[in-house]
Amino acid sequence: MNAERRCDWCGTDPLYVKYHDEEWGVPVYDDHLLFAKLILDGAQAGLSWITILRKRDNYWQAFDNFDPEIIARYDETKIETLMQNPGIVRNRLKINAAVKNAKGFLAIQEKAGSFSQFLWDIVGGVPIQNSWDSMADIPAQTAVSQKMSKALKSYGFNFVGPTICYAFMQAAGFCNDHLVDCFRYAECRTLSGK
Repeated sequence: MNAERRCDWCGTDPLYVKYHDEEWGVPVYDDHLLFAKLILDGAQAGLSWITILRKRDNYWQAFDNFDPEIIARYDETKIETLMQNPGIVRNRLKINAAVKNAKGFLAIQEKAGSFSQFLWDIVGGVPIQNSWDSMADIPAQTAVSQKMSKALKSYGFNFVGPTICYAFMQAAGFCNDHLVDCFRYAECRTLSGK
């Protein structure tokens, strides 16, 4: 067992620990990966992240590798197929949201040129460096996540409320919300260039 201090939320589940140690809080700049992460965070609504993490590979397969051009064209037949897939969360609203979000993603790319640039501009271009001492200090949403939510909704996105957007911001490294005594805090701070 690694004796290094971690954020409490990942517990001891090896899958969760690996996600915490290697992915969570690492800045993401790739349009495609950001789109996938946003869809997965929307799928998490009302559930624990470990539930989605365990199904993540199934999502990549079921949703055509999160290709927004393909997802934007999903019809009722495809949605019904997804509703029968036990490897994902079978929630019609969330599946429909993925289709709407793919259309919004394409609209943002067309207007702004880059989904990544569009999102990173909202946080000022660099990861926000927080310094939380305990899980209780971390907010569920912030003024910036509210701004991101509003910006995405203006393009027709669903399942992008301020709380979902903040979870997405944390996961995709728009902010460094590792606790200050977590070994990943300094590592993620270095990745941000701060």
